[in-house]
Amino acid sequence: MIKLYSKYKKHLVAVDSIIFGYDILEKELKLLVVKRSFNPAKGKWSLAGGFVESGESIDVAACRVLRNLTGLKNIYMKQLYCYGESARDPGARVISVAYWALIKIKSIDQKAAHENRAHWQSIKKLPKLIFDHTDMVERALEELRLRVRIKPVGFELLPEKFTLVQLLDLYEAIYQKPIDKRNFRKKILSLNILERLDEKEKVTSKKGAFYYSFNKANYKKLSKRDFYFNLDAG
Repeated sequence: MIKLYSKYKKHLVAVDSIIFGYDILEKELKLLVVKRSFNPAKGKWSLAGGFVESGESIDVAACRVLRNLTGLKNIYMKQLYCYGESARDPGARVISVAYWALIKIKSIDQKAAHENRAHWQSIKKLPKLIFDHTDMVERALEELRLRVRIKPVGFELLPEKFTLVQLLDLYEAIYQKPIDKRNFRKKILSLNILERLDEKEKVTSKKGAFYYSFNKANYKKLSKRDFYFNLDAG
């Protein structure tokens, strides 16, 4: 068996992370990108990535890369796709497994981000990315838009408390198009997974809008029955 393996050339395996965050003040979905510190493409914009180390699974490698960049653990992350075009990386034959993640912008470790030359960029105004990273982002966006329709993953991008308008703004930022406010409000409240708080947001509204929180416990109970999350707001 070992002799059989020796007949084939070895390839490098990497992980790349498409990390989404949401700026609640600017009402924009953002992507965390880094300035590449080595060749090829030194100084160019890139997704956060790294090579899979010996004795390390691909999932563990992806978690390590994300933790080193953001300081965060146990965040929402899913494997996206495997990119293996022979000439995708001019430095070597590199096969990359891409992951997409959702984090709260304010939760990021600013020191770690600074050390890794990481910056948040608006999805609407992304700089040119190296290699096939733009393709990775586009595929991840499609997956995010599909997932938020059938799972309450959008709450991973919001603070613990939010208004219904802020929740609507988030979905409009993800879909990048307007959503009917009245239908959205009616639909999300009918799912019985939000808890209204005895507190109002008065910075952007004279009357004040009630804050809500995502009731994870209630969602788990409902999901064990015939409950089906379906927020077809796009």
